[in-house]
Amino acid sequence: MSDDTQIRIDLDASTPVNRQIVDQIRTLLVEGALPPGADLPSVRRLATDLGVHFATVADAYRTLAEEGWLEISHGRSARVLPRRAPAADREADDLFRRRLRQLVAEARSQGVSAKKIAGELDSLAKGMIP
Repeated sequence: MSDDTQIRIDLDASTPVNRQIVDQIRTLLVEGALPPGADLPSVRRLATDLGVHFATVADAYRTLAEEGWLEISHGRSARVLPRRAPAADREADDLFRRRLRQLVAEARSQGVSAKKIAGELDSLAKGMIP
């Protein structure tokens, strides 16, 4: 991965490290920064770079493989698979809405304006359109 696709973890965050890795790689995949066929670092290499146990990275890669994003070969780098976006069902829509409401409420409670939130959401959504 290049410097602009660098994964950064926060060991003090309440979010587990493996979840931080999954979330950041998934974002890079959805945004197209990691296109199909791209190689990710080996589990051990990324673990060393991040200063975490290799099992943490292996768990993150397994999660992404189960979601259909990666092909993992033992002892080699993980490779990004071509993946068609699934159609969201009602449950996925409801979950998205709840999580977004929580995130917006958190931002508003920290003083971020509604206009700023709307602008950022619009910009992010447009940036993810293939």
